[in-house]
Formats: sequence, structure tokens, C-alpha cells
Amino acid sequence: MSAVIQSQQRMSATEKKATLGLSLVFAFRMLGMFMVLPVMTIYGPNLEQATPALIGLAIGAYGYTQALLQIPLGIVSDRIGRMPIIFAGLLIFVFGSIVAACADSIWGVIIGRILQGMGAISAAVLALLSDLTREQHRTKAMAFLGMSIGASFALAMIMGPVITYYFGLHGLFWFIAMMAATGLCIMLWLVPRPNLQQTRRDCSVAKAVFLPTLKDINLLRLDFSIAAVHIVMMANFMMLPTILLNEIGLPKKQHWWVYLLAFIGSALGMVPLIVYGEKQRQLKKVLLGCVLILLVCSLFFGLTHKLLWPMLLGIMVFFIAFNTIEAILPSMISKVAKAGAKGTAMGIFSTSQFLGAAIGASFGGILINFGGLSTVFIGTALVCVIWLMVIVNMKEPPYVTSLKLPIEMGTLQANNVANYLMKQQGITEALLVSEESALYVKFDKQQIKAEDIAQLVKEADHF
Repeated sequence: MSAVIQSQQRMSATEKKATLGLSLVFAFRMLGMFMVLPVMTIYGPNLEQATPALIGLAIGAYGYTQALLQIPLGIVSDRIGRMPIIFAGLLIFVFGSIVAACADSIWGVIIGRILQGMGAISAAVLALLSDLTREQHRTKAMAFLGMSIGASFALAMIMGPVITYYFGLHGLFWFIAMMAATGLCIMLWLVPRPNLQQTRRDCSVAKAVFLPTLKDINLLRLDFSIAAVHIVMMANFMMLPTILLNEIGLPKKQHWWVYLLAFIGSALGMVPLIVYGEKQRQLKKVLLGCVLILLVCSLFFGLTHKLLWPMLLGIMVFFIAFNTIEAILPSMISKVAKAGAKGTAMGIFSTSQFLGAAIGASFGGILINFGGLSTVFIGTALVCVIWLMVIVNMKEPPYVTSLKLPIEMGTLQANNVANYLMKQQGITEALLVSEESALYVKFDKQQIKAEDIAQLVKEADHF
């Protein structure tokens, strides 16, 4: 019996392969999305018909199609399967990268980036990972995938300047195409095929709760926050690489170490903020503080852009705030979303994230086109001011955790169990989803444990 329990506590070989393979696929794709960010404003002007506004559009174009197609393609994957959507999305991404690699004009790059975004596989990848992992290991698998996304962004900022310096913008897009092709190979030979595909409300968009979730003011504040942080980041990075090159005089081939030091420093700086926010239940305070930091950094970039080390310090502090916000917002979404609506809330949240990235790059390009360097940083500072006004009256999120429990009983009995759970201290919501034969429960871990809830369900089953 103890051997069985231990085997259930460990991830199986299939679960490990699925987690590693899908995390690599996701990371390679996101790496390709972001590698142009630190280099496009430096090398983009050499393209035919390039203007700052069109360069901004080229950087952010993927976000528009990604935001438009992510939820619809996730819904389609529930009907026709995850694999066809993921394979088709990666093929489209490869094709878009090749289009951009062969382009001599800015319009060719824009078309390539639009095609890259059309390979919107995020929802399908998350759903497939859910199909391939058991309930007790799903959170661990999702966390590993989330870490791979963060690592891919950091690597993109470091590798982009190096690859582009030696191989040019065309070479960068060929490299991105090869990474996406590698993702296809991983899907073919490493990622297992699921025995059973299930639609789960914790990782898929549910039509029944889509409009209520979309109208939830507390979730909308968080959706605005993820859009705003990407607007500020993308717009500021329309200028920062140019400042390093033209104002400070740092050669193109040396830009990578600035981002490396900034990310190392930010990784160390963000951990205490996240721990404080979660342990002390002060996530709202941490979010407000980080927005203030982004506001100060935007003004700082506009005032101090002649000296390398102050600029490096500013970039490091900027990324402490940015990475902290990126880490805590998904946690806040899962806390605020109603039971059984987490997947829908995360779908809307991710759409807002990609849309914010697209708007930020376009916004930065337009500001450069018509106002120059200082206008960009004033613009991002104003975004931060508006952002603070949106979230200042936001309630502290409830510090609850989501749990899905399979049930094997009739609907009437299951409803009685849900009502029984709602009377227990620490349980805030209990929702029966008959089509999944499951109960979705939200509870406070400081008041009740998941194992105790599972035992309560067994006890209620005998009433």
C-alpha cells in the first residue's frame, strides 16, 4: 500500500516527458517572439520603408493575431484535438519566421510577425499538459511550464543582440524558424499522446461562465494590469536599445551583458517581494509598489540616459518590478476567479497580455515617430498613472486555493455534498460540474487542507 501511495506522489515517466516536452515547445516559441525586442529598433531602420511607427508595429504585430485567435483556437482544440492545433500552429509560426527572414522591407517583417502570432497554440498546449498529467501533479507541471516562459524571455533579451550582431536581422529570423522547427520535432518524438482528452474548467474556456467572468470588475482590473505592464515594457524597450547605442555609446555586440546583469539582479530582487506578498497576504500592496517603481523608472529613463551604470541600475530595478508583477498577477487571477472559472479567467488574462504587448510596441513607435525619446517615457509614465487609478480601490484578493475533486455519485447527492462543504470553515465556494463529474472547491489553506476536504467528500457520500 505504501508503495502505491509513493508512486502516486511521484510524477510518472509519461508526466515528466509531457512536462519537459511541452515546456520546451512553449519556451522555444516564446523565445522567438521576444528575441526581436532588444534589436529591432537598432537594425530595423536598415529595412526598406522602415519608420519608427512601422518598426513598433513589426515588434508588436504578433500580439494582435495572438490575442485574436488564442481563445477561439483553444475552443477548437476541445473539439478536434490538441495535437492538430499545436502542429498547425507551429507550422504557421515556422512559415511566418521564414517570411520575415526573407523580407527586405519592413512590410515583409510585419507580415511575418502577423503569421507568427497566428500560430496561437498557448491554450492548446496548456490543455494538452492537463490531459497528460494527473490532478495531484498538474500544479507542479504548470509551474514548470511557467518558469520556462520566464526563462525564455530572459534568454531572448540576452541572445537576441548576440545573434543579430553576427548574423543580421535575417539570420535572427532564420534562427527563430529553426527553434520552432525543433519544437515540431519535440512534439513528434518526445511529447506523449493522451489516452483521453477532457475539457476541464480549470484550464479551458467555458462558455457558460465567459460573460460573467468578463464582467467581473476585480478580474478586469487584473486584466488591465497585465496589459498595462506589457504596454510599459514594450514601449520603453522601443527606446532603451537605441539609448544604449547612440546616447551611451555601447557597441551593439555588448548589449547582451547589460540585459544579463539586469536579469540576474532582478531575479534576486523579485523573490523577497513575491514571498512577502504571498506569506503576509499583501499582494495588492506589492502590486501598487511595483507600479510606482515602473512610473519612477520611466521618468528616470527620460532624465538620465547619458551614463551606462545609472542606466543599467534603472533597467535592473525596472525588471524587478516587471518580473514581480508578471509572477503575482496569475496568482491573483486564480484567487479572484470563481470556482470552475479559472480556465476562462486565465484565457481572458492571456489575451490581455498579448494585446498589451502589441499595443505597447505600436504606441512606442508612434510616440517616437512624432515626439522622440522623451515623449515615449512621458507616455509610459502616464500609463502608470492611469494604471494606479484603476487598481487603487481594488480589494485585496481572497487568499484561497482551487481544488478539483472527482465524484462518483448522482447529481442530487453531489449537490448535497457541495452544500455540506460550503458549511465548513475555510471553504468559500463549492461548485458541481455534472458534465465533468467533478466538484470545484475554493478554500483557505490556513484553515483547512486539501486532504481534509477530500475526506469530507467521502464522509458526505455516506449521508
